Amino acid sequence: MGSALSGCLFARHALLPQGWRRDVLLEWDAAGDLTVVTENTASSAGVEVAEYVLPGMVNLHSHAFQRALGGMTEAAGEEAGSAPDSFWTWRDLMYRFARHITPEQMETIAAQLFAECLRHGYTAVCEFHYLQRDAAGALYARPAETAERVLAAARISGIGMTMLPVLYSHAGFGEQALKAEQARFRTDANDVLRIVEALAPQRGGQVEVGFAPHSLRAAGVAQIREVAQALPAQRPIHIHIAEQQGEVRQCIDYSGRRPVQYLYEHVDVDARWCLVHATHVQPDEVALMAASGAVAGLCPTTEANLGDGLFPLTEFIAAGGRFGVGSDSHVSQSPVEELRWLEYGQRLQRQQRNVAVTPDEHHVGDYLWQAALRGGAQAAGRRLGALAPGCRADLLVLDDAHVNLCGVAITDVLGSFIFCGNDNLVRHVLCGGRWQVRGGRHVAQDAIATAYKHTLAQLRAL
Repeated sequence: MGSALSGCLFARHALLPQGWRRDVLLEWDAAGDLTVVTENTASSAGVEVAEYVLPGMVNLHSHAFQRALGGMTEAAGEEAGSAPDSFWTWRDLMYRFARHITPEQMETIAAQLFAECLRHGYTAVCEFHYLQRDAAGALYARPAETAERVLAAARISGIGMTMLPVLYSHAGFGEQALKAEQARFRTDANDVLRIVEALAPQRGGQVEVGFAPHSLRAAGVAQIREVAQALPAQRPIHIHIAEQQGEVRQCIDYSGRRPVQYLYEHVDVDARWCLVHATHVQPDEVALMAASGAVAGLCPTTEANLGDGLFPLTEFIAAGGRFGVGSDSHVSQSPVEELRWLEYGQRLQRQQRNVAVTPDEHHVGDYLWQAALRGGAQAAGRRLGALAPGCRADLLVLDDAHVNLCGVAITDVLGSFIFCGNDNLVRHVLCGGRWQVRGGRHVAQDAIATAYKHTLAQLRAL
């Protein structure tokens, strides 16, 4: 999709790793990599000009099929005397929905999601992929069938992809047997390694392949170590951890340790790891995460939607921790909304303003965007997250004609982008050297939406 590779763009203002710079020429090659980033240069005839150019954001946590569930779980249980709705009641609804999705439907759902993500400023996604088997619980003839479908959706939309086949063997701590509704998720270490091997030929500029133990309750530490040791060095590893208080209590009952403590005592966690959510962590766990170089994968809109809680962001930043954001269950497809609520959650909790800052960066928007870029790129295991030679040519052009950016100082552009109103200020999106969004519309938006509507009609008729 999109126009031919190789090209150039002149930015009157570009967000480089060292901050905003003026009059920047950006050039990319036929492989989709940035080759030239020159500051304080002059625009040339025939070169497209943009006022504000940002690196595209990395979505470090996605369950693509859950996009089709959006808005369908927002009603309280009606049984008399039933417990309050929670993550666990939502999970039961998600299980029932997942039972019916076919590989073909998964592809159309993922394509719709990825096109929406691109339109809002994500240019790469880490797919935490655990819907591996058919409705009866059998592996497909090609074990990587469903992962291949999600990768096909990434190609259709043009988004970059880090595919993370999930290790999911147990229903709870102590190797509890999976429930019938979890049959589609079942994998052991050999299954995951087979899928990783099958996907290896697709690795390249737009695709990386790692793996994801679903959680400590669904994958034993011996299994995790087995796959991690067999996986080629530097491949990314992601895990859900300490998302819910119930999970923390279960881990303590089983092991005598909290989840992050237990993980670090039994597994070598380093910079290739992304600890997703880590909502309920204590100061010693915050210090462990920061010192290891692992990325905290934060998904504020999903964490709010599910009633998870708030990550201790301020303490983690102070400890030198790295973080990124993801859309997870896709109640939102906007990095702006994730970053906004990441900051707002801290303000509400601490009853302060302008929380996510450092001694070197006092502008909240600039700090959040740059920090999430660095953490997201690390979690994706790809050359992303910066307008710099050697990185993928992933960038956003903001709508400088929009009233929210009218006459603002350059130091306030990201503050206005993230914290002012709900209009989407992303006008154009380049991903891997191809223009995938022009004038706010994805280049294949109509065709993708038509297929998605057909899939929704099928699923909602069941």
